[in-house]
Amino acid sequence: MKIKVTADSTCDLTPELIERYGITITPLRVNCGEGDMRDGVDIDPDGLYEKIRATGRLATTAAVNVQEYVDVFTALRESYDAVIHFTISAEMSACCQNARIAAEEVGGVYVVDSRSLSTGIGHLVLDACDMAAAGMDAADIHAALEAKREKLDVSFVVDTLEYLRKGGRCSALAAMGANLLRLHPCIFVKDGVMGVGKKYRGSLKECVCAYIKDRLADPETVDAGRIFITDSGVSEDIRAAAEEQVRALAPFQQVIHTRAGCTVSCHCGPGTLGILFYRK
Repeated sequence: MKIKVTADSTCDLTPELIERYGITITPLRVNCGEGDMRDGVDIDPDGLYEKIRATGRLATTAAVNVQEYVDVFTALRESYDAVIHFTISAEMSACCQNARIAAEEVGGVYVVDSRSLSTGIGHLVLDACDMAAAGMDAADIHAALEAKREKLDVSFVVDTLEYLRKGGRCSALAAMGANLLRLHPCIFVKDGVMGVGKKYRGSLKECVCAYIKDRLADPETVDAGRIFITDSGVSEDIRAAAEEQVRALAPFQQVIHTRAGCTVSCHCGPGTLGILFYRK
């Protein structure tokens, strides 16, 4: 069975991984007041931050629409027996609903609601590619990954709550208190939605290391196959410190750094870093 794996741009995989696995990406839309731009195609995160600084206004994001999905799925079905598509959590975006409507119209398309975001989706996408290469049936891959998504551990530490505040995901009072106290909250994903966890105090580098220590405190529960260290724009020093901490705490076979795309960066802002992995 010839299967094509596709995903929304919110999967935050590197261009190298996308090319190596032959993944087709459907970009969400980003609007900085100058019309819609395609995430990762017409604008990158650094360009996004530049525009936000220049205008003082937070950018907005929009889901891939049904017709865009229909066009992509239809074109791929001409060459593939089936398409497996991954979306950001249905609780966070209309992407999943739109993709499912398009899938019904086109046929032979299996849509997986990741119940996650960023490289939490990326884990599922790479697993699907491996399963397809091993000859698994599309329906079996779909079922396997809907089960495996429940084992994802997805979280981030944010440098500033300002972007989450402007996006309506955090109160002005909470943002002000966090900034005054130099707090860096942990944002985690559970049951498809974001929540606020432990709040760390100190420099971003100190908080990142403390956060990683907490997340990997029980290595016996960690699937040490692959971990993503994904950030929305941090210094090389912080990236290096994060990897050093990860490697000191758990024997991961693969430690992969990725940069979050515009959709995630738009809502979390610069200075966000997370580790994303599976639990056993």
